[in-house]
Amino acid sequence: MIRTVEADPLVSAPVLAAYSYCEAVTEQQARNFAYGIRLLPTPKRRAMSALYAFSRRVDDIGDGALDRDVKAARLEDTRAVLARVREGGVAEDDTDPVAVALSHAAQAFPIPLGGLDELIDGVLKDVRGDTYETWDDLKVYCRCVAGAIGRLSLGVFGTAPGARGAERAPEYADTLGLALQLTNILRDVREDAQGGRTYLPADDLAKFGCSAGFGGPTPPEGSDFAGLVHFEVRRARALFAEGYRLLPLLDRRSGACVAAMAGIYRRLLDRIERDPEAVLRGRVSLPGHEKAYVAVRGLSGLDTRHVVRRTVRRRA
Repeated sequence: MIRTVEADPLVSAPVLAAYSYCEAVTEQQARNFAYGIRLLPTPKRRAMSALYAFSRRVDDIGDGALDRDVKAARLEDTRAVLARVREGGVAEDDTDPVAVALSHAAQAFPIPLGGLDELIDGVLKDVRGDTYETWDDLKVYCRCVAGAIGRLSLGVFGTAPGARGAERAPEYADTLGLALQLTNILRDVREDAQGGRTYLPADDLAKFGCSAGFGGPTPPEGSDFAGLVHFEVRRARALFAEGYRLLPLLDRRSGACVAAMAGIYRRLLDRIERDPEAVLRGRVSLPGHEKAYVAVRGLSGLDTRHVVRRTVRRRA
C-alpha cells in the first residue's frame, strides 16, 4: 500500500506533493527499507524517503541498459542536481519532485550531502565494471554505496541527547552499511553474475575454488562454495556486531528503525548460512510475518538492550 503524506501546515503543498512522490517510490521499490522507516516520526520518515528516492535514481542509472558513456553522463547530470540542492538552488515549484523533497529535507536536517556524491562515485565503479582483488578493495566500494547511506541516514536520525560515545556514531553507521551491503552481495551473487558483475574479492573466490563464477544454479565444479559463503557470513556478522553499537546512541524510534532494517538483513544472512546454494537457485527473502516480527522486536528495544549489556560486559 502506498502511504499518503499527511497534511502539515508548516510544509507547503508543493513540498508535500514532492514527499508523497518519494514515499510512493520507496513503498514500491524498497520494501525492506520502507518497513523500517514506517517506525519513524513523520518528518524523519519523509526525509528518509527523499534520500531513498534520490539514491534509487542513481542506482537505476547504473543498473539500466544504456551504453556505458550515456550512463556516466547521466550520473554526472544527477550530480549536478545534487549540487543545486546543496547550493539552495531548487525552488519549491521545481519540476523534479525528488530534488524538491531532498532540498527541503537538507534544510530540516544536518544531512551530509557529500555522501550522495560518494554513492554516485560507487555506481560509476559499477558502470566501469570494476572488480575487487581483496576485501580492502571491496570495502572502498561498499563505503561508497552503503556506508555513505548509513552516514546520510544518521544525519536524519541524529543522536540521543547525552548519549555516551556519540562521536563514534558515524563510524558505526558506516560499518552497519558495510554489513548490509555484504549481505546484499551474497544474496544477489547469481543475479550479479548474470549481469556480468562480480563483487566478492578475487582472492576469496580463488581460496575456495570459485574463480569460475556463478552463472548457473549450482556451484562451480570442485569448488567449496559453502565454505566461501560461510567465510563471508562470518565477516558480515562481525560488521553487524560493530555496527549495532550505533543503536544505544539513537532515540527510541530511530533505534527501532535501524534495528528493523538491520534485523531483516541479519535474518537473510541466517537463511543464507543455513542453505548457501539457495542464492544460486533464486532470490532469498523473508516473508511478511517475519519482517513484522523484526519490526516489533525493534520497537521493543530488545536489540538495543542487548548491545548495552554486551558493552557493559566488555567494560567490566
